[in-house]
Amino acid sequence: MPELSVFADAESVAQAAADYLASQISACVNARGVCHVALPGGSTPARCLELLSQQDLPWQKIHWYLGDERCYPVGHEERNDRMIERQLWSRIDAPAQTRHPIAAELGPQQAAKHYAGLIDAVGRLDIVVLGMGEDGHTASLFPENSALDSDDSVVAVYHAPKPPAERVTLGLKTIQSAEQRIVLVSGSGKREALNQIERGVKLPISRIGPSSWFVDEAAAPDANGI
Repeated sequence: MPELSVFADAESVAQAAADYLASQISACVNARGVCHVALPGGSTPARCLELLSQQDLPWQKIHWYLGDERCYPVGHEERNDRMIERQLWSRIDAPAQTRHPIAAELGPQQAAKHYAGLIDAVGRLDIVVLGMGEDGHTASLFPENSALDSDDSVVAVYHAPKPPAERVTLGLKTIQSAEQRIVLVSGSGKREALNQIERGVKLPISRIGPSSWFVDEAAAPDANGI
């Protein structure tokens, strides 16, 4: 079972995660001169990114990537890059060259190949921020989906169990090899997945490696995972 930091509610999770992420980005920039960060979609991450935009950070030295994207046309409201643009990118003073959306409108295979070239050139991401679905999926790595076992740095996803069926995601090895991972989880619908993890069930989120977990009381697992 991962070590969890438990907070009263989703707002507290978002604030604590934003503060922690800001401190880790600052430390990375101070040490290396640049920081490469992958971001998730989702409601709790959305608030975290809004709060992050209010931090005093060296925005020109931070490069932003997506953990996954849905294969919708450019500008579609259900794309993750739309949320990230609204909550973070439009609020900060940073050049467009630091923002790296996934061209998911090209289709899963072509978009994954294109994005893999970018990720492979980076070598290793510094920070990957992740959410978790009620089924224990993270990014677009779903239980029993072949994408979960791919060795590719970026993976084309087909037959996702929730719409859209076609997606693009960072591969598990890319997430595992990042310098650090931050996981945000809120809401009672996520509690059963955390209970399963505590019981040793191998959900996709269980495979990402050591991480800093920010969880609200509604999602926190029951005693002994029961």
